[in-house]
Amino acid sequence: MKKIFQTSLAIVALSFVFAACSTPQNASNGTTTVQTSATSVSRGKFVGTWTLTKVDYDGLVPNAVQNVFDQAAPSAFVGSTWKFTNSGNGIYTMSDGTSQTIFWSVYNGGSTGTQFQFKKLYEGDKAKNVQEGYRLNIGTVSDTGMTLLSPVAVGSGTGYIIYTFVKS
Repeated sequence: MKKIFQTSLAIVALSFVFAACSTPQNASNGTTTVQTSATSVSRGKFVGTWTLTKVDYDGLVPNAVQNVFDQAAPSAFVGSTWKFTNSGNGIYTMSDGTSQTIFWSVYNGGSTGTQFQFKKLYEGDKAKNVQEGYRLNIGTVSDTGMTLLSPVAVGSGTGYIIYTFVKS
């Protein structure tokens, strides 16, 4: 009986080891394979000023999505500047000069992996009272650049709008 228990315990331990060593999640719906972050990302990686340099699509027809963040077409965000402070406050400014105050954070957990999330704040709003916001999957983030992916339901699958940022 003792030997059966030890063998069962060893099998359970091995299954935990194999599960912990799994590879990052991949999303592939088109010609591009998008790697999303499956591990925790430090909030400090995002602090600073970023410029959105490119918008790509994976599993979607370009320009199929007409409006993102309840504001404009994805392509309208190219050239926008995003500033993130360590306190969670932030602002993005579109290339036409339109600005939007936000509160941002990193969401570590759930089946979708690590995500970047933000809420739009208007005059007089407190972040804790704002219930609506946006979550983007984190593709990559480094000291010089990052990619964020906005999942879009397409039939029975998921496509992605891919935002590429360069740190200023």
